Amino acid sequence: MDIREEIKTIASQVSGEIIKWRRHLHSHPELSYHEYETSKYVASSLREMGVMPQEGIADTGVTALIKGNNPGKKVIALRADMDALPIKEANDVPYKSQNEGVMHACGHDVHTSSLLGTAYILNAVKDKFEGTVKLIFQPAEEKAPGGASLMIKEGVLRDPAPQNILGQHVTPLLPVGKIGFREGIYMASADEIYITVKGRGGHGAQPDRNVDPVLIASHIIVAMQQVVSRYVTPTIPTVVSFGKVIAEGATNIIPDEVKIEGTFRTLDEKWRKDAKIRMKKLAQGIAESMGGSCDFRILDGYPFLYNNEELTRRHRDFAVEYVGEENVVDLDIWMAAEDFAYYSQQIDACFYRLGVRNEEKGIISNVHTPTFDADENALEIGAGLMAWLAVKELQF
Repeated sequence: MDIREEIKTIASQVSGEIIKWRRHLHSHPELSYHEYETSKYVASSLREMGVMPQEGIADTGVTALIKGNNPGKKVIALRADMDALPIKEANDVPYKSQNEGVMHACGHDVHTSSLLGTAYILNAVKDKFEGTVKLIFQPAEEKAPGGASLMIKEGVLRDPAPQNILGQHVTPLLPVGKIGFREGIYMASADEIYITVKGRGGHGAQPDRNVDPVLIASHIIVAMQQVVSRYVTPTIPTVVSFGKVIAEGATNIIPDEVKIEGTFRTLDEKWRKDAKIRMKKLAQGIAESMGGSCDFRILDGYPFLYNNEELTRRHRDFAVEYVGEENVVDLDIWMAAEDFAYYSQQIDACFYRLGVRNEEKGIISNVHTPTFDADENALEIGAGLMAWLAVKELQF
């Protein structure tokens, strides 16, 4: 039996265990920077399969090494994230979240259980490959500054240092069985915008005696779209969106201030820097011209995610060998953000998509929604594919 068929056989044999791991994690989600029980569960699961973990990296992160023959020949890293979201689950399933208001609505339970499955497979075939695989179970992907940045600071890309890193993420946009790749720039940077517009409140029936921060805020929100439509070349994708506006007045009360919160995303670092300056000047200029003032603050978030072209092209070909040409698709850019981008800024990286959609089962909801779920048939595919990619990369 060649190693590809052996990996597929082991993935099938361990699929029930992977589903068990996934359901436990889904039932017991923990928020970013609080993955204490999750990391203990991961470490315990690794020990049970004979893989010794290192715990406590960036507080709740876990790593482990699987060494094949000649372990110093080449080192690669495989990463999964472990945190959940502050969402109340609406699914009626046996593995529904038991932690009120917390849910694995982005598939990190799938990522973690799949990587545990990959670890099991690689440990079973470690006499068939040369080199070392570093497993990275990472906390806090969902919340700035991002667990990836913290783990990098604590040395996760050293001792031993991987030459490249792979990451896998679910997508309900692809049916189960499909795998998606994109070379080059793939996902956007993401910065958080916080604006406080200050005026002078008063009675709504006497607007001439007030400086209306609601009106000023409205002009600022509309004007911010000029940053997208008029100040950047159309070839650089850019998004400015505002999701929170707080004006605590009443039907006949103009408040003293309005708070606005939003996001700025793009795929170019120079433009990212320039746009922040433009937005601040524009917002403050509008506020001052209307008699008010504006505190404008941007919290720097994740950088853009870059998939090394050669590495990604190679792994797309490897995936074709594992799941077939008809099941590998090319992806478009995506303006969401992902802290895997920090790894991609440090070493060659490939971040790809695992389809989890199944319309017949009603599994169609998008990530970050209360009804998100994943077809569990994807777990066997995800675990086996990542093991295959790791083995092939170590041979390269």
